[in-house]
Amino acid sequence: MGAAPAEGAPRASRLRRVEAQVYRYPVETPVRTSFGVMRERPAVFVRIEDEEGAQGWGEVWCNFPDCGAEHRARLVETVFAPLLEGRAMDGPAEIREELAARTGVLAIQSGEPGPIHQCIAGIDIALWDLASRRAGQPLWRFLGATDPRVRVYASGINPDAPEEVAARCRTEGHRDFKLKVGFGAERDLANLRALRSVLGASCALMVDANQAWDVPTALSMASAMEGFDLGWIEEPLRADRPWREWQELARGTRIPLAGGENLAGLEAFDGALAAGALRVIQPDVAKWGGISGCLAVARKVLQSRLRYCPHYLGAGVGLLASAHLLAAAGGGGMLEIDANRNPLRSLTCGAAAQVRDGCIVLDDAPGLGATPDPTLLREFRVSHR
Repeated sequence: MGAAPAEGAPRASRLRRVEAQVYRYPVETPVRTSFGVMRERPAVFVRIEDEEGAQGWGEVWCNFPDCGAEHRARLVETVFAPLLEGRAMDGPAEIREELAARTGVLAIQSGEPGPIHQCIAGIDIALWDLASRRAGQPLWRFLGATDPRVRVYASGINPDAPEEVAARCRTEGHRDFKLKVGFGAERDLANLRALRSVLGASCALMVDANQAWDVPTALSMASAMEGFDLGWIEEPLRADRPWREWQELARGTRIPLAGGENLAGLEAFDGALAAGALRVIQPDVAKWGGISGCLAVARKVLQSRLRYCPHYLGAGVGLLASAHLLAAAGGGGMLEIDANRNPLRSLTCGAAAQVRDGCIVLDDAPGLGATPDPTLLREFRVSHR
């Protein structure tokens, strides 16, 4: 997939500077998952500047464990910046493919394909932001979308008093919600009952098990959850389990299965589509593929008559990129927005900060529509050198 500049798009320039910035926010209420507890929310932003002074911003996935943020920032500046600085800006997709090819052996040699994928994804986001800013268009329109309205849901809802969090989120404009499960059947089911009692039957309610179960446990839990009218069960099994196990689970429940945040590469997503177990596909724009890779996946998902709902639980730059991507893909999917307080998200996500009646509306500002303000983020900045 090539870049999408329309007629009269500005000429290509050369990339002059690539830098990474690391931020940390010590959360007030730790985010709990079945595999661990997040006590800090880190963020790695990528800033790319061309020879004419235009800038683009991206975000590199570094969610958990949070100690990986500084490492990814160093990878951006020591491995990728030398490959990019001085290079012609001839299209984000072409540059992404070139970076993947030139660092493929390094990913194998270092045993770090994940961090390499994530750095390339953040760079790709920044390149699309730069390209659409130079074209004077919002990214959603630059990618061919006609409707800036995106449906969203409140995510990251902890197992402790989730009904209170959901009630707050509803006052903030949310209409749909996703609960974290995987903390034992009694607790998970009690939390679902509490949520339905507070929210009623009209909202969409989903659960995320964060790879917590084996097949027998997942079948048992899915059966127990049938009466809650769930939109999906997300990652009930480990993402590396064979597709035959996912297929067995899919045959054993009417609840749609969701996954994809831990898949990397077009072949992996093609395998997921061929297996037919997932009805909701959730690539993460900052974890693999960036805009270039994830838009290609989204189009395949929709061609397969499945649902594309991008995964995202980081800071504001990646959230905005996910929103623009969903607007461009279409298909009526939903974007997750973290329900937990995080100024690294709220201070950098522009139009995505305003949820009204379960939706956000992207604006007409060029690129992603927002630029991280270092003065607002100063207290959270940390050194990675």
